[in-house]
Amino acid sequence: QVQLGESGGGSVQAAGSLKLSCEASGYTVGRYCMAWFRQAPGKGLEGVASIDEDGKTSYIESVKGRFTVSIDNAKNTLYLQMNNLTPEDTATYSCTTAQRSISCAYSTAYVAYDFWGRGTQVTVTS
Repeated sequence: QVQLGESGGGSVQAAGSLKLSCEASGYTVGRYCMAWFRQAPGKGLEGVASIDEDGKTSYIESVKGRFTVSIDNAKNTLYLQMNNLTPEDTATYSCTTAQRSISCAYSTAYVAYDFWGRGTQVTVTS
């Protein structure tokens, strides 16, 4: 049974940083496409960043240069380093993984993924 568990969210002032973690069990991270999505209050689910089996990353334009997605195989964990946060980054962030080869990009539709974590809240105050 694949399980994903996010941690690292919290409240931070604008220009601050947070590092989100997504620990996997029952699955080897990096085997297939993994991604981070977010959902802000009153808005739809938005793909933020992805990383494919070869380590190729993809980011939505609004986070390029500020967010970095990575994998630690030894810890079987997916990360999202978020720097220079703005109030517009306030959302619930969730990690997800596919269980087969898919077209892997931040824009890949959420329905393409197979397993999701419960999410972690990120609040950025001005």
